[in-house]
Formats: sequence, structure tokens, C-alpha cells
Amino acid sequence: MNKTENLPELNVGVVGHIDHGKTTLLSKLTGKFPDTHSEELKRGITIKLGYADMTVSKEGENYNSKGKGKPIRYISFIDAPGHEMLMATMLSGAAIIDAAILVIAANEGIKPQTKEHFVALQAKKIKEIIIVQNKIDLVDRQGALKNYKEIKDFVKGTIAENAPIIPVSAQQEINIDKLIEELCKLEIPKRQLEEEPIFLVARSFDINRPGTSIEELHGGVLGGILKKGKLHIGEEIEIKPGLSTKKANQQTYQTLTTKIASIYKGKKSVQEVFPGVSIAIETELDPFLTKADSLSGCIVGLNGKLPEISYKTKIKAQLFQEVLGISEHKEVAPLKTKEVLMLSVNTTISVGIIERINKDEIELSLNIPIVPLKGNNVGLARNVNGHWRLIGFGEII
Repeated sequence: MNKTENLPELNVGVVGHIDHGKTTLLSKLTGKFPDTHSEELKRGITIKLGYADMTVSKEGENYNSKGKGKPIRYISFIDAPGHEMLMATMLSGAAIIDAAILVIAANEGIKPQTKEHFVALQAKKIKEIIIVQNKIDLVDRQGALKNYKEIKDFVKGTIAENAPIIPVSAQQEINIDKLIEELCKLEIPKRQLEEEPIFLVARSFDINRPGTSIEELHGGVLGGILKKGKLHIGEEIEIKPGLSTKKANQQTYQTLTTKIASIYKGKKSVQEVFPGVSIAIETELDPFLTKADSLSGCIVGLNGKLPEISYKTKIKAQLFQEVLGISEHKEVAPLKTKEVLMLSVNTTISVGIIERINKDEIELSLNIPIVPLKGNNVGLARNVNGHWRLIGFGEII
């Protein structure tokens, strides 16, 4: 048996303001750069969700990701974009994680997107948070203490009030081992193994290189997280809403059914998978159907077990006091009928028009259908000065 099998597993999001060092931190933690999208490498920002993983080992009192000592935990990371225009992608990432590292650059402090990402974690009910005070090498002792106090004030009275704050220089690799040690203290959530499987698709790919012979072609690949249940090779699955096509200016969705051809955790092939870290499922679908993230935002379940897709939803909503992600203070105005909201449901984004309001319950008609799973968490955003801003959250009822 592989020595990394049966280790406790955790899926951790890395969030924070753009340029505060999230991607560099991840590369120093895992030895892998999560950004592989060519446009991202050119522009130096994360556009889509990036992935990296590591097995943590312990040798004596020291924790490492270099394989020294006894393997104790397997962690996969989601690198969420920090740019304000990519908030929807960050919310998709927040839907599939168990815990989060909030990165704050010591030389820049708390920015509007830091606040927005932090509240998004709360909206998505992420309680296990580690705060990394990054770029500690760019400030003096006085500056570091001032920034530390700013962080403590920022998290006072929140879910992260007692979260560890670790001073780190990702570039100089200072305190990376301390961060790994804290990652090993995070609580592993109780997994729902006996429920019907629900797999959230965050990315979808065609992994074949141009010119691959037909005999060696791989089926379309879905990347994401199994939220509950278990899946194994050979099972027949359905993908909803599925394939989007346009006919006579009308967008329609077709449920896809296929079989699981293989399952990967990192680079390791497995027969069966349980809720835990990010995984990739190779299907028997034509890879043309999965290329360029065309199925991201879908939900996968066993054939015939998922609810029907719906263009309407009912949400119990809770609004924030102020609009996040902007520098000035602006109160969140009450919701109005016929108002347009952006909804972040699991890993999908839809736009809905409010049809009815009854106290804190709202009914919306949607332009992109969702698979309504009762109790699922929803991020609510409003268009403020041309940008979608997170104004609250709710749950599907």
C-alpha cells in the first residue's frame, strides 16, 4: 500500500488581495506553481482557480513537505484570484474548501479585497482560518507590530478572532515550516460518506496533446471536489446543468451521462474516492465537451440521482451592513423586486431577477439554471458602479 494512502485529507483555499503573495507562498509550500494558464503567467495574476497539493511529513518536531520523516496529512490547495474583477471565481473556490489561509502583506496592510475575501469566507461558512502576515522582510519591527495590531483589530469579534497570525516571508522562505505546522492543527471536517455522491466541478479540461493518436486519447476530465458520498471507477454519472447550446437565440442545457474512466488525487491514480482533497475525474466523454472549462460550475452525481435543473430558486437571504470591496463606506440598501443580483451557488455563477420578497425570503428567476440542493449556501452580489460587489449570503430553501 502507498504510504500516503489513508492520511487525513484537507482542502485549503489561499485567499487575499492581489499582489499580496498568495501564488508565491503556495509555490514555496508545495514546490509547485499553481498557475499554469498561459495568460496568467504572462500577466502575473491568478485568473482561474489554481491547484497544488502536498503530503506533510513530520521528522522529530519538524514539519515539512519534502518527504522527510513520517507522512501525517495530505493537503490540496486552491489558489483563488485576488483581483476585484474576479470575485465570482474566488466565491467558486470558497465553495469547495474546508479551511483557508488569508494572506495579508505586512507592507500594505488590509485592502478592500482583503475585507471582501474575508467576508466571503464567512458567507461560505469557512471557520478554520490561518492568517499569514506575508512580506515581513519588507518592513521593520515597528511596521510589523503595527500591521499585526491592524490584523487583530480587523478580526476582532469574527470567526477568525483567535486564528493564528504567522509572520512569513514567502520569497525568503521564512516561517514556511511554522505555517505547515499550523496547517496540521486544522480540524478535519466530518465527512458524509453514506450520502448520495455530490461532486462540484471547478475546472474541466481536454488533457490530450495535439496529434495524439485515437488509441491513446483520454476522455474529458473534470476537476473539483467530492462534497459527500463516494465515487469509484466504472460508475455511471450524470452532469448537470450539462452542455450549454444556443438555438434561435435561446440558451438550452442538456444533461450529460457518462462513466468514470479513472480518478486522480494529484498525480496518483485511485480506484475510489471519498470527500477530502481536490480530485480529477477522467470520463468517457468526448474531450471536446470538457475543454476550456466548458463544464465548470456543473454538479456531478450518480445517474438519475440529482434534482432537475431549475430556472427559479427561493433563498433565505442575509445582507451585510456595508458594501465590501470598495474604499468608501456605503451601506447595503434593502433588496427590491425586479432587482438583478449575481448568485454564486457552489461553483457556478448565475444572474437572477428578484420576483418576490417575503421578509428575508426572496424568489428569483435565473438566466443560468442551477441544480437546487436544499440548504446550499449562496453568495449574493449587486452591481455597484459597474462591479459586482458581495452584499450578503443566503441558503436555498
